[in-house]
Amino acid sequence: MPLGTAIHNIEITCGKGGQLARVASAVAKLIAKEGKSATLRLPSGEVRLVSQNCLATVGQVGNVGVNQKSLGRAGSKCWLGKHPVVRGVVMNPVDHPHGGGEGEAPISRKKPTTPWVILRLEEELGKGKKYNDSFILRRRK
Repeated sequence: MPLGTAIHNIEITCGKGGQLARVASAVAKLIAKEGKSATLRLPSGEVRLVSQNCLATVGQVGNVGVNQKSLGRAGSKCWLGKHPVVRGVVMNPVDHPHGGGEGEAPISRKKPTTPWVILRLEEELGKGKKYNDSFILRRRK
């Protein structure tokens, strides 16, 4: 493929199937080729390396105007599977560990938890190095 080609449905691992740039109106650009790898600019703004043996589809994904369509009401969003997200702090103590208290009370625990009392702080869980980190040249903004 020549440089500057618009592509979508890109494989990250050869033979695994397309994983990148698959949503409506998504398009990635091929910006460089060197050795066995190609550099892509993804729709998120991320720049990453992919093997030149990986498959991709030339062109842009269809349904370009989907983001301009107004859903009209909250029920339409629910039909798509998007339900309201309620913070634990505004719940009652029986519903969430952060719930209860007078007014805008803090969570009254040392660390944030899930409703099933599993600790949820990124520092607690730790972020290890991932295999893909070496292939990402510039992170998304």
